[in-house]
Amino acid sequence: MACFLVPAAEAIVATVVKKAIPKEKESGASTDVAAEQSVKIPFSRKLQWLVNLLWGGSVLLAFEHVWHGEVTPWFPFLTAAGDPADTAEMLHEMATAGVSMAIIVTVVWLGMLIVANAMEKNERKVRASAQ
Repeated sequence: MACFLVPAAEAIVATVVKKAIPKEKESGASTDVAAEQSVKIPFSRKLQWLVNLLWGGSVLLAFEHVWHGEVTPWFPFLTAAGDPADTAEMLHEMATAGVSMAIIVTVVWLGMLIVANAMEKNERKVRASAQ
């Protein structure tokens, strides 16, 4: 019913954090010899991966809920918000399915970070051995 609101809330927080942190330069894109030694993806770019995953998933889930008539263009927007019994069910769904989805997306992103860091480390080793 409204499970997409939880990843959307996390996406809002991640977007605000991304806007608040300074954007670093990508060291791999420069022609400087010292910069070529260090292959590193900036954290701001990695955080953008999380933002994209969360917003994309939230938009797809919201579309699915609109498609099934659970979200309407008139107040109260969420059909479950009109009836107290349905509201309790909606809050339970948000607490279970919504939180689970947000956690899974964040864990996938953390896995992406681990793989990206391993690839960066491997590239540094390859470049160091090539010299």
